Amino acid sequence: MLFTACVLLVNGLFGERGLTETIRARRTYAAATRDVNDLKRENERLRDLARRLRTDPATIEAVARGQLGLVREGEILVTIRDGR
Repeated sequence: MLFTACVLLVNGLFGERGLTETIRARRTYAAATRDVNDLKRENERLRDLARRLRTDPATIEAVARGQLGLVREGEILVTIRDGR
């Protein structure tokens, strides 16, 4: 009887649906939930940027200047490179 109780205890702790597997599954679920929330925030940020790129001239200009290196008429673009 003691042997059976020990086997059931070990199975309850380390078996396929034991305590350790349940804890591992909860950690995995929590990590996946955090990842999903991070992705939702990133999607919202990108949606906002897309909306501003369609409607806000200042945002369009900032992207054109920053990513494309465009300048206004009469401006001079000076590029400084690291001498290393």
